[in-house]
Amino acid sequence: MAVTDPVADMLTKIRNASSARFDRVDILTSKLKLEIVKILKNEGYIKNFKKTTVDGKNYIRIFLKFDDKQKPIIHGIKKISTPGRRIYAGYKKLPRIFNGYGTLIVSTSTGVTTGKKAAEKKVGGELICSVW
Repeated sequence: MAVTDPVADMLTKIRNASSARFDRVDILTSKLKLEIVKILKNEGYIKNFKKTTVDGKNYIRIFLKFDDKQKPIIHGIKKISTPGRRIYAGYKKLPRIFNGYGTLIVSTSTGVTTGKKAAEKKVGGELICSVW
């Protein structure tokens, strides 16, 4: 079965593995997915990641992060734009996620970045997902 939205599939795998308290999750790689995972690492939502190859296919292995009581750091991760409904916003209209405690991931003309960095650079773009 073909996946129509690979980014949403990746976010669902991360959400499910985190709620099931798995240590890691493997996802097929792409440039966009790799940039999203780098942002998740920089913002402190995951421990680490590495690129691996299994049977000739490239994967990103994501190591999930938990707190002292083994509760996942990622409380929620939600896709905003979908293939049937793309959502764009200018830098003045970028939404705040949980009053600034969450992270918005935006695809801009300068690359994939967080909502805060996009507002600082004064660039808007497609709203990919939100993480809290």
